[in-house]
Amino acid sequence: MPRYVESQDRQQVTLLPECLDDFIGEDNPVRVVDAFVDELDLAGVGFEGMVPAATGRPAYHPGVLLKLYIYGYLNRVQSSRRLERECQRNVELMWLTGRLAPDFKTIADFRRDNGRGIRQACSQFVAICRKLKLLVDGVVAVDGSKFKAVNNRDRNFTPHKLEQRMKQIQESIDRYLQALDTADRTQPEDLPARTARLQDKLSKLRRQMNDLREVEQQLQQQPDQQLSQTDPDARSMATSGRGTGIVGYNVQIATDTTHHFIVAHEVLNVGHDRTALASMASKAQEGLGRKGIGLIADRGYYKGTQILDAEKAGVQTYIPKPMTSTSKAEGRFSKADFVYDAKADEYRCPAGQILRRGADQVDGEGMVLHSYARYGCSDCPMKAQCTPASFRRIRRWEHEDVLDVMQQRLDRNPNAMKIRRRTVEHVFGTLKYWMGSTHFLTKTLKHVPTEISLHVLAYNLKRLMSILGIAETMKAMRFARA
Repeated sequence: MPRYVESQDRQQVTLLPECLDDFIGEDNPVRVVDAFVDELDLAGVGFEGMVPAATGRPAYHPGVLLKLYIYGYLNRVQSSRRLERECQRNVELMWLTGRLAPDFKTIADFRRDNGRGIRQACSQFVAICRKLKLLVDGVVAVDGSKFKAVNNRDRNFTPHKLEQRMKQIQESIDRYLQALDTADRTQPEDLPARTARLQDKLSKLRRQMNDLREVEQQLQQQPDQQLSQTDPDARSMATSGRGTGIVGYNVQIATDTTHHFIVAHEVLNVGHDRTALASMASKAQEGLGRKGIGLIADRGYYKGTQILDAEKAGVQTYIPKPMTSTSKAEGRFSKADFVYDAKADEYRCPAGQILRRGADQVDGEGMVLHSYARYGCSDCPMKAQCTPASFRRIRRWEHEDVLDVMQQRLDRNPNAMKIRRRTVEHVFGTLKYWMGSTHFLTKTLKHVPTEISLHVLAYNLKRLMSILGIAETMKAMRFARA
């Protein structure tokens, strides 16, 4: 017989069975999951079912189901049906759950009903990292990314989409009606069969048109003029590719710049980041457990009122200003070419003339804008490079000094944007890779944040094991509890 490693006979009887613990090595990550959940105060963080009912069938302990979910998200097994199968064949899960095998409905219900507890467990893990002195740098990078929801693009409607679809269907109806007229005139040999086929297609198109008219009525009742039929909270959002988009959610994360732990996260259903800065700054301070942190973000977060709120809360922001000046694009001087004198409260133009303050204005968002102008521009030799109007006007927000200080801070730290890219962008790539082609399995803003919290917890847990190793991570769990 060839010289190969011999396998055991499947019918071999063992007098002294092997212990299940013998199959799990001391350096197996599943031991970290077990230790982390065992050290949690499950009742304190908000898990339901911690006091079992005196009657009825005994329930599964919430700790067992939490361990099951953390293991699943660590190993890219997020589906409740797949977790049910893994419980019956996966030795690691047999060890972790004590050979329990909940059905998929019990597993899914636990995630649905314990959103608060799961999100608090994620926060508790960040607190452990803070206690281990792994979040001492005090600087975070913030970014947002679009994640696909459980809602096909064809089941998401906006007024423009609806108009285009109704137009396409009407064009198809007209084309089939013309084909019927042509068949009637020419009298082809297969006229009855062809007429029946065309009539069937016409009836389907008319049903689709009636369905779209019902959608139109529902769409008019939506405050943001957008309707998603599968996940009502999902929204159509533009992505980086030109003319492309997804129906999904905007996930915000704040990542520390030293060890790349996710210290805060949030789920929005708006397709931009302009209104997320102040909220993420507050959550990042809470995650780091300190005031006076630094926050780096890209141009998508540049909004004066949000920056002001973050600075008032003690956050030092680093956000580059968007290049949106139409004057600069047309080859003329932009506002940046005018020098502001804070003491005199006036601007000096490139020609050396003074623009003095006039009447204030209030824009559509309630921001008070100071207006500066010089009315003797007609004889200026540089007027063609400055403005096509009779005189140049500059508007300045009443709190623009906050933006000026931030710009000076950014000028002193030219590598801030490089730090942001290498800190936070790969985190989104990792999470989407783990999620696969279908990002979220749950629906609505009530449940989607729970799912992203499980992903964040799995990501942070894996980061901690990578930094400390399995043995030290086990010690860290016991130390954090002490």
